[in-house]
Amino acid sequence: MASEISERPARSERPALAGTADNGLKIVVVGGFGAGKTTMVRSVSEIRPLNTEETMTKAGEAVDDLDGVRTKTATTVAFDFGRITLDAHNVLYLFGAPGQERFWFLWDRLFAGTLGAVVLVDTRRLADSWYAIDRLEHHGTPFVVACNDFGGPPHTEAQVREALDLPPEVPLIRCDARSRASSKTVLITLVEHLARLQKAPEPTP
Repeated sequence: MASEISERPARSERPALAGTADNGLKIVVVGGFGAGKTTMVRSVSEIRPLNTEETMTKAGEAVDDLDGVRTKTATTVAFDFGRITLDAHNVLYLFGAPGQERFWFLWDRLFAGTLGAVVLVDTRRLADSWYAIDRLEHHGTPFVVACNDFGGPPHTEAQVREALDLPPEVPLIRCDARSRASSKTVLITLVEHLARLQKAPEPTP
């Protein structure tokens, strides 16, 4: 299934997208404020992504933690949406969740019907990832963790796993959310993780 997420052809060469698909598979991209969720959806979507970014104002500075993301000028206030066609019958729908604490109330509804999730992590702000992981575990939603490259101090895999209390079976990879190839690798990792979970034997009572 991983190989089915193919390279995106030039816009002029792309066939028209089917209006419907037999199976719509929902993936959510979550993480802290400014972790790169909108960027990842934009980089990998085969359609022009729907996004709800608004210009950040002075009023938001009193409620949003801008430490480490002072250059950020816009923020998602509802969700981002993108699409990837896997084959003639299966389409992957990507939803990017807003990162600020004041919008977390939207997450539980966004998780409904989700096949799996990507937790996008800014290693300069690891604590921002705690809520996403907690809510996914609460809902029983499988996920992978992707460390977005912001050029900060390097962290080993062991350090990130310890900081986030990640069990060994949860995949942890590095990525550049600006790169389609890198973002595609994250999604392939998630699909492969979901496939392994489906094949795993049921635990003995």
